Amino acid sequence: MRRRQQKMAQDLIPGLVDQSDLDWDRLVRARYLVRQAFRYEYESPIRRLRHRLIVVPPDQHGDQRTLMSHLRFMPEAGRLTRRSDRYGNSVVEIRFPEVDSAVDFEARIVVERSVDDERRLQSAEVAPRWLKDRGLLTPAGLTEPGPRLRRMAGELAREGLAGLELADRINRCVREALDYRPGVTGIHTSAEEALVRGSGVCQDYTHVMLALCRLLRLPARYVSGHLLGEGGTHAWVEALVPSLGAGPAAAYGFDPTHGRPTGIRYVTVAVGKDYGDVAPTSGSYVGGSGHLTSAKRVDVVGFDYA
Repeated sequence: MRRRQQKMAQDLIPGLVDQSDLDWDRLVRARYLVRQAFRYEYESPIRRLRHRLIVVPPDQHGDQRTLMSHLRFMPEAGRLTRRSDRYGNSVVEIRFPEVDSAVDFEARIVVERSVDDERRLQSAEVAPRWLKDRGLLTPAGLTEPGPRLRRMAGELAREGLAGLELADRINRCVREALDYRPGVTGIHTSAEEALVRGSGVCQDYTHVMLALCRLLRLPARYVSGHLLGEGGTHAWVEALVPSLGAGPAAAYGFDPTHGRPTGIRYVTVAVGKDYGDVAPTSGSYVGGSGHLTSAKRVDVVGFDYA
């Protein structure tokens, strides 16, 4: 296959590419620059701040590769540690003994996604043990089902679908069941509450789909990441399906907010059983109230055509 490569001024962070000029149907490789910033301002000095950030993608997730990541924080007196959680997510923890008035975090990340010769995205491999993981099979917490979810699951069960066909059907069903409406739900809104309300944002669509998958014994996980062209972070679902042979299982992405499978414009940051596992920013401290402001931008910085 012959490819035309976009010339780049630098190896990893070249000039930005105008997305409207791209022919997405011919794209076989795309490189993205993700810039994300958080600022917490406090009404008075605080103590013992312990902050958790989940903003850096894994080194590899299916066809997605992280080429570079840089995290900066102010004040510089904080102590930074990195670890991987049980899902393989990159977790950064920063501790500050004291903060006078504000703390800032800024992340710059370059990732690359690509399709194969048949224009297919490579699904993420998962160990077979995740197919039986209780957290991915049992609706609980934010995916705890009520009467509406159970009735919806019963209707889907009577269709007799399984595997990817079932995941696709649930995905389209959730898209039809909710209206996208910011401001009517929050991070603690459950799937049942969102379904009864009939509206919400991507987090709510994702929790509803997860609850239905788990009620129908289809292991599925919450994905936090970015969708090119959207201002905030995005959320979607990965359904886990066993392989035909003895190899690892595979995770397939579905975006119930848009009612479609995920594609090359999606950047995965972290996975878990629900939003609580993958919240981009969280923490605790001793002191008065604080206020968060955040900003995010994803740009195309390189591409290949078929």
